[in-house]
Amino acid sequence: MNGRLTPELVRTAPKVVLHDHLDGGLRPRTVLELADACGWSLPADTEADLARWFRESADSGSLERYLETFEHTVAVMQTAEGLERVARECVLDLADDGVVYAEVRFAPEQHLEKGLSLDEVVERVLEGFRAGESEVAAGGRRIRVRCLLTAMRHAARSLEIAELAVRFRDRGVAGFDIAGAEAGNPPSRHLDAFEYTRAANAHFTIHAGEAFGLPSIHEAVAFCGTDRLGHGVRIVDDIEVHDDGSATLGRLANYIRDKRIPLELCPSSNVQTGAVRTLAEHPFDLLARLRFRVTVNTDNRLMSDTTMTQEMVRLVETFDYSWVDLERFTINAMKSAFLPFDQRLELIDDVIKPGYAVLVG
Repeated sequence: MNGRLTPELVRTAPKVVLHDHLDGGLRPRTVLELADACGWSLPADTEADLARWFRESADSGSLERYLETFEHTVAVMQTAEGLERVARECVLDLADDGVVYAEVRFAPEQHLEKGLSLDEVVERVLEGFRAGESEVAAGGRRIRVRCLLTAMRHAARSLEIAELAVRFRDRGVAGFDIAGAEAGNPPSRHLDAFEYTRAANAHFTIHAGEAFGLPSIHEAVAFCGTDRLGHGVRIVDDIEVHDDGSATLGRLANYIRDKRIPLELCPSSNVQTGAVRTLAEHPFDLLARLRFRVTVNTDNRLMSDTTMTQEMVRLVETFDYSWVDLERFTINAMKSAFLPFDQRLELIDDVIKPGYAVLVG
């Protein structure tokens, strides 16, 4: 690893995260306390043991098994107080990690078991985000957190969630998303939701090309018209690398690169779910060298036992990246954010570039 890119210094670098799940980033202590308050049974009863259980369960190499861990976090996020606390702590944890802009996603339809309405769920999460931002600002730092509303691809509420996202878009919701097991649940099943979102001039991203291959990516792009690809790691299946290191791109890969469709890559998570075998085999570096719009993301900080700092450090250790590379990935993400252009430009020019200028020296 480049000696100057220590974890301590990387933590100070301004970061942008576009793919971070609210229900995948809880503090273990918070899970314990909320579970105790609502009578939910957990697989471990100490902070350290619970953190280890989440990490080891998520290390199965299966996306389906990985997703099962969310049963426990979602269960403790069924009250207004629980949702607001989790959202507030999410902002504080991201800010402590040097994140200056984040889009945090969650599925409102999964938080209705205690009688909250969809609107109330979103309101409470946004209130938690605002409280966290105010607390960070009071400490002299800066972070902006917006929300993505996710529909579960195996369910039938995607149009309703898309309408919810549009209804709240001037109150902190940045866009719409679908998530969940890809196999057997193609994005085209939710075409009416994407058509509604496009007709409303709203933004959306689609989980595609994580556990399932090129057909999922093709549908997300060609049929659904996605703005970004959640993961998109399997686009590498449409790239042929030759013995001399050169590469030939297939039509889909060429289209995604030409259109600058952002890839929300989550390196550690992709290894955990079996999308790639090891970080060294992750196509992140190939895609970066081929100048795809690659971005670095955490996916689920609790399950992957990670932070944006750790994701960047692991990439530096694996691919020998420099500050210039990390700055490029960060600017890629800020360019791809579901935020008005002038506000994206302000963060790039006033926060990200000056922050990296100090580190580059």
